[in-house]
Amino acid sequence: MPIGVISNVLAVALGGIAGAALKQHIGNELKEKLNMVFGLCSMAMGISSIALMENMPAVVFSLILGTIIGIIIHLETLFKRGAGQMQRIIAPLSRGATRNDEEFTSTLITVIVLFCASGTGIYGSMVSGMSGDHSILIAKSILDVFTAMIFACSLGAVVSVIAIPQAVIFLALFFLARTIYPLTTPAMINDFKACGGFIMLATGFRIIRVQMFPTADMIPAMVLVMPPKRSLGGTHSAAAGIMLTAIFHPKVFAKARLALLQGWAVSTVKCAASPRLRASCPAP
Repeated sequence: MPIGVISNVLAVALGGIAGAALKQHIGNELKEKLNMVFGLCSMAMGISSIALMENMPAVVFSLILGTIIGIIIHLETLFKRGAGQMQRIIAPLSRGATRNDEEFTSTLITVIVLFCASGTGIYGSMVSGMSGDHSILIAKSILDVFTAMIFACSLGAVVSVIAIPQAVIFLALFFLARTIYPLTTPAMINDFKACGGFIMLATGFRIIRVQMFPTADMIPAMVLVMPPKRSLGGTHSAAAGIMLTAIFHPKVFAKARLALLQGWAVSTVKCAASPRLRASCPAP
């Protein structure tokens, strides 16, 4: 049950509606000080996840290489293009703005990226699907209620509509992560959380505008941090390759997953039938 995803989507929807209704009572001073608290909370969430790290060299290497890949393929630009396409659909729903209003358009794209393609949201959705730990998304939901309220003061109730594409993206990540989880180990999950923690920490610095880390370009690191794992059938499967294949080649991924399950079944039968092999068989 994607409890974390549902709570985050509802937070954005309700926050947008509440902000549009209360915009006359929310001053600029409150907005600025709340942003500082948002950044502090994001950094605290990141530090708590980093503390779970088990293989520091792997996490550090993944962060560096992942960021390089993100910059080379212009991942942040791709996210902004996608947000721009969403903006064309969402913007006309606002009565007080037109498509020629550049400030409105720019702000709306920023909000779409923030809610639909943030490192914290992507990381939280995948952790929720892999381990059933919804705490990251629930904590993010608390932040997003007030963030949506603040943006709705200038954009209107259109902010609440962003919850629709957010739900689609986060649910897709949630169910993808559940499919990948059987191919992981506890150490891999902890390093994945630690890698996401670094991105959350960087997000906190961006929120308080101390340093504008390329958080969108850092997202590939969460794929690379998954090391190869030896499956029960004796074949080697790289979780990073599996995740990329699942995203870009779903048919190939389905065939590969079926082959892995068949290999696991054959290996299990062999281990059960042979007492000599049973001792050397890895635990499921």
